[in-house]
Order: sequence, then C-alpha cells, then structure tokens
Amino acid sequence: MTTTRFAPSPTGHIHVGNLRTALMNWLIAHKAGGTFILRLDDTDRERSKQEYADGIQRDLEWLGLTWDRIERQSDRLDRYAEAADSLRAAGRLYEVFETPTELDLKRKKQLNMGRPPVYDRAGLTLSDEDRARLRAEGREGYWRFRLDQERIEWPDGIIGDVSIDAASVSDPVLIRHDGQVLYTFASSVDDVDMGVTDIVRGADHVTNTATQIQIIKALGGTPPRFAHHSLLTGPGGEELSKRLGTLSLRDLREQGVAPEALLSLMARLGSNQPVALRMSLDELAQGFDLSQFGASPTKFDAEDLWPLTRERNQSLPFDAVADRIKALGVPAGLAEPFWQVARHNITRLDDLDAWWALMRDGADPAIAPEDAAFVAQAIAMLPPRPWTDATWGEWTHAVKAATGRKGKALFMPLRKALTGMDHGPEMAQLMPLLQVVRGA
Repeated sequence: MTTTRFAPSPTGHIHVGNLRTALMNWLIAHKAGGTFILRLDDTDRERSKQEYADGIQRDLEWLGLTWDRIERQSDRLDRYAEAADSLRAAGRLYEVFETPTELDLKRKKQLNMGRPPVYDRAGLTLSDEDRARLRAEGREGYWRFRLDQERIEWPDGIIGDVSIDAASVSDPVLIRHDGQVLYTFASSVDDVDMGVTDIVRGADHVTNTATQIQIIKALGGTPPRFAHHSLLTGPGGEELSKRLGTLSLRDLREQGVAPEALLSLMARLGSNQPVALRMSLDELAQGFDLSQFGASPTKFDAEDLWPLTRERNQSLPFDAVADRIKALGVPAGLAEPFWQVARHNITRLDDLDAWWALMRDGADPAIAPEDAAFVAQAIAMLPPRPWTDATWGEWTHAVKAATGRKGKALFMPLRKALTGMDHGPEMAQLMPLLQVVRGA
C-alpha cells in the first residue's frame, strides 16, 4: 500500500513552502487509495509548542488535507533509544566530543588545503580511556552515524537519477549531547516503522536523503521512493525564505484567500501544466503527476492568489454564502437578490460587508461641481418606492428628457450620486436593494 507522510515541526506556523510538500504527498496517497500520515516532528522540546501543533492541524483541515492517522515523535523516544542501541552494536553510531569552535577550525583548515570540509572521523580513533578523559574535562559527547563511503544512488521522482559520493558528506550527527534525537535519525526510524513508501520534499533535502537512505538500510528497512520538488523564490527570483513568515497559511486565510485558490496554485506551480481553478481535491488529483514538475527554482507571487480567489468566490451558489449574508443583517427577502448583485463585484467574501453597508446606509455622494445642479434636479425626480429593476431605466429616461443629457454624461453622475463610486453592479439590479439614498 502507498503510504506518504507530511512531517512538520510544530515550532511555528506552516507556510506556502510547507504546503507544497504536504499537498504533493497527500495527492500521491489519495490517487493510490493509500495512507497519508501527519507526523509531528516534535523532538525539539524547547521550541515545539502545542499551539503550533494545533495550528498545523487547523491549517490542513481548512484546506481539506485530512490525514488517516497522526503520529508524534515525542511519543516514540523509547523506540529511538532502542534503534540507537542497535546502531551502536553494529558499529554504525560513534561518540564524538568536538566543540563547535573546534569543528569550525577543522573546516577552515581543510578549505585552506583545498579539501572539502568533511568531518575527519577523529571520534572513531578514540579509546575508552580517551573518552573517559574527555568527560572528566567536562566535555559532553554526542553521536554521529558512520556512513559507508560509497556512492549513494536513487531514481528521484522529479530531478532524475541522483548519485552522491558519501565520502564527500560528513557523518551526520544523530543524537545531541543532551540526548535529543535529531530529525535525520528520528525521521529514518519513523519511515521504516510506519512503512512509508513515498516521500516528496524540498530540493534542500537531497543530501539528507542520501544519508537517510544509508540509515534506513542500517536499520533493516527499505528506502522509500524519493522526489525533491524545486524551492520557491519571490516573483523576481529573489530568495523567498526571508518572507515566509508573512506567507503562513494562517495569515493567508485571515487575508481572505480561498482554500481552493491556494490549492489550485500550489498543485501546479513549477509544473508544465497551466494553473487553473479547481474546486475540489479530487479534480486536482486527476491531473497530478510528479513527472510534470521541474527541478529549477520556482517563482511564487502571492498576488496570483487573488484572481483565483475572485473566480472561486464569484462562482459560489447562494446556499454556500447564505449564513454569511444572514450574519451581515441582510433581511431574508433581500438575501438572495443581494448575493446575485454583489457577487460579481467581490474578490474576498469580506468584501460583501462594504456592499451591504452601501445598500443599508447609503453612500456619500461623489458629485463634481459642474454636475451639482444636474444631480439635484435628477434626485428630485426620483420615483417613489418601491423600486424595481425597471426603476433605473425609467428614471434615467425621464432625466434625459428633462435635461438633455445622455450617455456617460447622464449615467455616471447619477451612479456616483447614489453609490459614491464610478463602478459597481448594474444600477438596474442595485436600485431595488438601496435602503437609503443620501440627499434624496
């Protein structure tokens, strides 16, 4: 069975870059009728917060990316300890004691000698006496995984065949001096235990993938199929990472971005398929294929979300917005006509508030000095209520006959007098909904 996972750390709010990873993994599982796991990588006890874990689940539920089961790494610490013991027994996990300063000096020396800054495996030469002496000096040991220095290869689902020489990569640190299990190790143990078959993640994880393939094999597991999607840049190709804090799903939701708009963009961004609004995840899944994505950095512009949001919101049936319109205080008899008039003039659903305020309270007239006398004469000619969708035509016809004005010179001053704007719904449809006309 196909099993994928999305494994965020609950140390902050998830953003558009995280969403791309979550969505691709969800779509793979959904298309195959498989299992999608939400796994909270919360081994960082200081930075992981329940509020962020709750926020991650809330964001995914908003988008409809529901999970088949949820796992928390903080519940699996005993399992990681057991796995670490097995790697120690196999000679694949060894203790080291270098400080960050010492490691930095080693890297600089290697670079000055024209060598790659790879850990020199000095920890492998330590005797029991050496380790005891270092601890007596106050040193704190931590643990590295001993890589087999051979080529690590896999057929990547997006970037093609990958081959990395393990000798060019430092033995990764898997366990910190305080006992905290790091992502590279905990993730490998989880992927084995949970039967993960497919993993899509960002291209910045390629080296991690190489080391995790060896860790998974050392644990007796079979590495999943890997694919690495391109990283996002800003619309001008600039680095996006510094702006991700303003592109959290929570913030986009609060700004009024429609979930379907966000999903439609992120499911096609970086692929050879055009972005088009899709109203369901089933529709997105039908056309989803990893082979259609490229490896080059992909430009993301949050402004592209608004045309899709507008298209989605304007297409909604009345039933989908009835409760929202009722909450505005629109009388039941006017609710559906109000939606039919306002829908074509909104981008966000919150824009409905302003249109009802206009209809309920009227607007400050926007009257040019040269039109003041004309508008006053026209307002005096307004027919008595109730107004219908024929009122605008009848009124403007009468005003035209009385003043001689026609075309834009007739219609625009009257629109601006009634609505304060030079754009908006068809006036014939709007007039029956106007509760107040200031100055009338």
